[in-house]
Amino acid sequence: MIIDAHSHVHDPVHSHLALLDEAGVDRAVLFGTRPHPERATDLASLRREMSVLHETIGGRSDAPDGYRAARRELDAACAAHPDRFLGFGKVRLDLTAQQTAAEVEREVVGRGFRGIGELTPPPDGAGRIEPVLQAAADHRGLPVVVHGFAPTTADDLATLAGLARRYPTVPLVISQLGGLNWLTAIELARQTPNVYLELSTAHVIFAVRLAITEVPERTMFGSDAPYGDPVLARATVERVTRPGTLRDRVLGDTLAELLGL
Repeated sequence: MIIDAHSHVHDPVHSHLALLDEAGVDRAVLFGTRPHPERATDLASLRREMSVLHETIGGRSDAPDGYRAARRELDAACAAHPDRFLGFGKVRLDLTAQQTAAEVEREVVGRGFRGIGELTPPPDGAGRIEPVLQAAADHRGLPVVVHGFAPTTADDLATLAGLARRYPTVPLVISQLGGLNWLTAIELARQTPNVYLELSTAHVIFAVRLAITEVPERTMFGSDAPYGDPVLARATVERVTRPGTLRDRVLGDTLAELLGL
């Protein structure tokens, strides 16, 4: 089974399904989203969507209304296509530990989602995800996905690895191979048995090759669609691997094991 480990709700959803079909991808992890760059028709409209993205990844989008709208879109997509989408639920990072536990129970477990994410703490604020990891541990180690590209910093990656060691039953997935800090992400993953690397939007091909070589059991194909393309992301993995068990693990088997598929 080939599984895209990182994608966001598209508008319209059928355009996403078409991309998955073209790439030969069976299923995709689906995150809710406030920005929709795929809606843009010109530079001005793309700038508007990207400004929302910058708010989100900068940790400045904890407004309840934005969360509710993104959840409605995610619920609708997963309900319409349960055979294709594996929903992950995002939780706010401005809550107490008790509130976080309740939100994970209600908005993730209660909705039948497979994990938590994509979390977007502010730069140098990765420590804010600890209550989420604690709640994930209380639910038999739900996978937790954290944004890895800028503005996430190298110090954030070190913080995430430290938190992962504190909650060893929780698979902690660093997205986008840690962005420009990909070398640090690979080193930390080697040292931390429950840190996984999702490979989307890598800047250089040898970063993907090195990640798979160094952490073969914990690297996962992902596209970050609509920002990335499933066809190109799959081709990147296939470019640096040979047909066989390792490629199969990266393209879906590892994630299938994590999710009990």
